[in-house]
Formats: sequence, structure tokens, C-alpha cells
Amino acid sequence: MLGTYFYHEILRRTVIAFGTLFNTIYIRHNDSSGNQASEMLVPLAYAPIQKFLARIEQQPLSDGGRETISLPRMSFEMKGIAYDGSRKGSPVQTFKAINPSDNTKINKVFMPVPYNVSFDLNIITKLNEDALQIVEQILPFFQPAFNITVDLVSSIGEKRDIPIVLNSINMQDNYEGDFSERRYLIYTLNFTAKTNLFGPVVDNTDALIKKVKVDYYSDTNRVTAKREVRYTVTPRALKDYNDDNTTTLAENINNKVTSFQVTDSVAFDAGTYIRIDNENMKIRSKDGNIITVFRAVDGTSAASHDSSTSIDVINAADDALIQQDDDFGFSTDIQFFNDGGKTYSPSTGTDY
Repeated sequence: MLGTYFYHEILRRTVIAFGTLFNTIYIRHNDSSGNQASEMLVPLAYAPIQKFLARIEQQPLSDGGRETISLPRMSFEMKGIAYDGSRKGSPVQTFKAINPSDNTKINKVFMPVPYNVSFDLNIITKLNEDALQIVEQILPFFQPAFNITVDLVSSIGEKRDIPIVLNSINMQDNYEGDFSERRYLIYTLNFTAKTNLFGPVVDNTDALIKKVKVDYYSDTNRVTAKREVRYTVTPRALKDYNDDNTTTLAENINNKVTSFQVTDSVAFDAGTYIRIDNENMKIRSKDGNIITVFRAVDGTSAASHDSSTSIDVINAADDALIQQDDDFGFSTDIQFFNDGGKTYSPSTGTDY
């Protein structure tokens, strides 16, 4: 009913990313002299807390008995998913990215929908000292949020920072019962992961406006009117979108020089636009690895740049990634039409 099948594994990747935060926590015990006697990696599993409690309670300790489950250990589970209206974006806005498997195609997807995923992290220990060691290795990183970067949609190379927010901490000390029962402490930390869910990705090769043509007629009736002239405009990116790092500067340059050496000029030709730091330049000519440029084009400012700074080419691949809120640079040419034996140039007012 809703459309074609798609599955980006966003929720699965969010769960894995959350668990990865806590899979390298250790506890240490010292001997009477204060020297380290043991170190243990705290096991982590995706499971409800009830699973471990059932195993603990079903096998009480007895003389010579053996524990079926060792403590300490941690478990986590996803508790719920809720829409987050505070992060709502435009439901009709889209963004585009080059298809990673075919750079001639553009993938289009609607803006993501914000959802909060709730997690519980359970810490189960016999000793309060062990619990405090574990908790103290976690809490300083959450103030109250900690950001993790997750590759949400591989097909468009969409990586986003997901805030993990610590909401609450609860403690339970099970000390009632006789001596045959095991004592255990449980710390439960509740978190919220603020993730984003994407809809289907569409291969949309022709979605971007590659070229616009405007025709002028001598009359409002275009069926019989003479077509005078056609203007053609093509969008051009004013910044580098794909971070191609084509080459690097081979020397330091100040904000005045117009000729300088680069590491490799193979990708450069006269008329090529490049970007160094925040300055755009247009190449006038090249001689080996020496290029001559127009400085500070496209409204940027001339600045000094250090040797080994990356140089990005602004080319058709960047044009394909122009977003709606960008400024457009237009290269304009005029196509003339011969009507009635004459062609008219609006720029000179001359008949040909």
C-alpha cells in the first residue's frame, strides 16, 4: 500500500552503535597491598534483564555449588520508539547525492523523519564496588548527551551524528532472603537515541535541472509568432561538495600571487574552477605543475594558503550535488534562430 520495499537497517544500526559504546568496560580488583590482582572485561549482551535474573534465582548458591552465571555482567535492550516532533523538518524537502556505484546517477530521498529510540542498560553485580566502577566509567561521557556517528543510509553515503541522552539512573539492591540465595545489585540506566528514519531512495538521474532554455517570441501567440532568440543557462556549483582532494599545494602562497606550483596538475585545464580552503579560483593557464589563476572568484576572498593544503576541483560532479538553498552561478550563451532570412542578436541589435 505504501510503496516499494526498502530497508536501510537504520534501527538495527542504531542498536548496534548503542551497544558498541559499552563493550569495552573493565573492572579491576586489588590485593591487600593495593596492587592489581585481577582485571575483567564486563560481558555485554542484548537481552532483557529478566533473562539473567531468572538464571540467577533458579540456581542458588550452596556449599560446593557452582554458579551458572557469573557476575558482573551488563545487558541492554530497546524499549520503545517514539516520534520526536521537536526535530520535525519539511516533509516535502528532498536532498540528493551521487550514486556511489554509478557516479552518473543521482539518488534522491525525502528528508528523514525524527524518531527517538529508548534503551535500558542494565548492570548486574555481586559487589557494590564493581557496580560503582562500571557506572563511573559511563557517566562522565553523558552531559547528558553523547554523540555517535552512524552510517544511516549507505546508498547515499548519509552519515549523521546521533545524540545518546542519559535520562535516568535507578538502583536496586536485592539483599532479602536466606544465605542460600545470591545477593545481586542492579543499576538500570535509561537512554534515548535521537535517530532519523529515511524513506525509499530513488534513482533520479534527471531530477536536477541541468540546463534551462528560455525562448522569446515576437507575439504572445507562439503558434504563429516568430521566435526571436533562445537563452540557455546552466547551473554551476560555487563550492566543492564531494571533497575530492584532487591535489595539494606544493608551496606556501600569500593572498597576492596568481601563479604557483601544485603537486599534480593532470586534472587541471584552462577554465577549471578550484577551491583552496575557503577561496575559489579559476585557472587561466598551466605550464607543467605551475598554474596561473584568477584569485577570489565567486565572491570569495583571497587568503594565504600553506603548502600541502588540499585543492578540490569544482566540476560537473559538484554541479550535480547543488542543493536548493545554494547560490547558483550561471554560464549564459545565446542561440540564434533564422526567421524570414534574418537572425537578430539582442546583445548588438544587429541583423545577420
